[in-house]
Amino acid sequence: MKDSAVPARLPPAPGPPDEPAAAPVTCGVVAIRGFERRLERMVEGAFARAFRSSIRPVELARRLAREMDDGRSVGVRGTPVAPNHFTVYLSSDDYAEFGEVRDALRRELCDAARAHARDENYGFMGPVDVELVVDERFGTGWFEIEARFREGPGGAGAGSLVLPTGERFTLAEHPISIGRRPECNIVLADPNVSRNHAEIRPQGDGFVLTDLGSTNGSKVNGVRVEQRMLADGDELTFGNTRLRFEAS
Repeated sequence: MKDSAVPARLPPAPGPPDEPAAAPVTCGVVAIRGFERRLERMVEGAFARAFRSSIRPVELARRLAREMDDGRSVGVRGTPVAPNHFTVYLSSDDYAEFGEVRDALRRELCDAARAHARDENYGFMGPVDVELVVDERFGTGWFEIEARFREGPGGAGAGSLVLPTGERFTLAEHPISIGRRPECNIVLADPNVSRNHAEIRPQGDGFVLTDLGSTNGSKVNGVRVEQRMLADGDELTFGNTRLRFEAS
């Protein structure tokens, strides 16, 4: 799943490692353990044996979630917001051992941050991003994560579309067009989609979907709309093609 800022064409629609804390089992602990099980499936399942680093990806994901919790604040609307830009400092040996899976690891850590935000009802000021860098002071097995708040380009809020292919198209300060026309930002090869079907543009700290007079209409969560402010998790339908909006 690759972040995208260029036109996307779709096919026809059909520190040392953290030690777990010993604590009585409570609802909160159960929730944390459930989150960690999901992290293990999410972050390690696809490429657990692809590298030999002494740092397990799930350890990075746990620390990242902790940095989100420790750094959370309250936004202008009174809702909790969490850091969205993360710098992971690694030793040169560990950085090298991640090798060809570094891009995959970045994407999976971004997904882990989004999942934790949904669990805790956190918002973001801008798109979620993770970068891996070398810190020559660190020995093998040591790492540190620095979490920051960072606005999207042009002050846009956090928003992206998850395409049927699994690719992620990041929304920014400019309107994006959706339709069959080759010049659209997102080109849908769906005969039930109009050439100029819809657009999504930033508004405040969110994004608004507007139907452009399409023949078959645009739907949000199954309801036909002419214009709608998008919320995290909304399912967008154009013709027979479904996309998902995520506020991250």
